[in-house]
Amino acid sequence: MMLFKSLFKKSTLECPRCLGTTFVDWDDIHRLNRTLKWAPGPCAYCLGTGRVSKEMIAQVPVDYTYLTIDLPESEMEKIKDGDEETLEKGRIHELFLDNLIKYVENQYLNNKMDAESIANLYLTTEDETALFSLERENLVQYIEKIIELKRAELN
Repeated sequence: MMLFKSLFKKSTLECPRCLGTTFVDWDDIHRLNRTLKWAPGPCAYCLGTGRVSKEMIAQVPVDYTYLTIDLPESEMEKIKDGDEETLEKGRIHELFLDNLIKYVENQYLNNKMDAESIANLYLTTEDETALFSLERENLVQYIEKIIELKRAELN
């Protein structure tokens, strides 16, 4: 019976995102170059098990920005299943973050604006129908983190 189970059991490997710890920490985030795009938390890649299938590794890049633990499980499954519409949404999400980071860096460096001022300016220009948006408080915190990292980079 054990031989039968092992023949049909999916082969799993240590999760390359959390390195089998079940939790993505700052070291993982830096290793995968996802600073400003992820926060520490349970691993969405392995769903906190520390193991993933070979198929998962083949289908979903370990550093896929959009696959985070705060997504609904149905959205995670669509990513893992290769749903084109969901993958496109993920690409748009990454572009949104990249553009927001550039916008903040530009306002900070060229216009000498602080986080509150940048947030106010951004929110006055944000499209009401934007696919991705941040609540003001979260936006200010995010902008502060971008500025903090930019300052460290310049020093």
